[in-house]
Amino acid sequence: MNEKKAWYVSGYMALLFSVVAAAGGIFLTISEASKDGGSGVIIGVGAFLILLSVICLSSLTIVQPNEAKVVTFFGTYMGSVLESGLWMVLPLTNKVNISLKVRNFNSQTLKVNDAEGNPVEIGAVVVFKVMDTARASFDVDNYERFVEIQSETAIRHIAAQYPYDVFSSDAASSLRGNADEVAAELGNELQNRLAVAGVKVLETRLTHLAYAQEIASAMLQRQQAIAIVAARSKIVEGAVGMVDMALRQLEENGISLDAERRAAMVNNLMVAIVSDRAATPVINTGTLYG
Repeated sequence: MNEKKAWYVSGYMALLFSVVAAAGGIFLTISEASKDGGSGVIIGVGAFLILLSVICLSSLTIVQPNEAKVVTFFGTYMGSVLESGLWMVLPLTNKVNISLKVRNFNSQTLKVNDAEGNPVEIGAVVVFKVMDTARASFDVDNYERFVEIQSETAIRHIAAQYPYDVFSSDAASSLRGNADEVAAELGNELQNRLAVAGVKVLETRLTHLAYAQEIASAMLQRQQAIAIVAARSKIVEGAVGMVDMALRQLEENGISLDAERRAAMVNNLMVAIVSDRAATPVINTGTLYG
């Protein structure tokens, strides 16, 4: 099914004609029926005018802003009315309202396994609107429910393609570190799924992302350990540079150290710099002889 424009004209003239026809038909019918030997032809004309008025009234429809009317005539799709206002369409038709407003679908918090098999909790919001009223009405049973089910299915599928987090700089993308990339891929997959319903996906965003409760504490300890190791590596790297700089400055100032004193100084400097506590210096004032 593809959307097409229905036949419609301004409904104000049809409304005026219906009122006039109904009033004239009632007047003719009552006036002739009250007379003795009233003309059956005139009564028939009055009844026809009343029937014609009812038929004209059945063709009137009101379209609100950012809404559309899908018009069907005894099971045949006649088209859609997208302009707001009072319109006259084909009489004796069924007119179904379809919203064209931008809407949000906020998914539930879903528990899925990431690419490494870890259970994670994930949720997303999907911003969408109907672009083809015919497909939304006839190609799916309920397009709103269809959007909800397909969105949750796509979220589960995307979450299973990425690990929750990565622990090295050259690793692949992750759910936590590449949220924009994951959201963009989710939007593309959703658009492919929802095209059959005439729905356009405007934006997708992750609203919730966390480890499942059963592994949250263990993964937190792992993250803390990795952070500690990374911090210690930076500290050691800086300490080595500081010790090297100190030894070179001593040599430039003419202070030479033998191998034993050099090793002792390196040891003392490394302990003082790398230690997570303040160093307690021991001052050597010489040897006391009796």
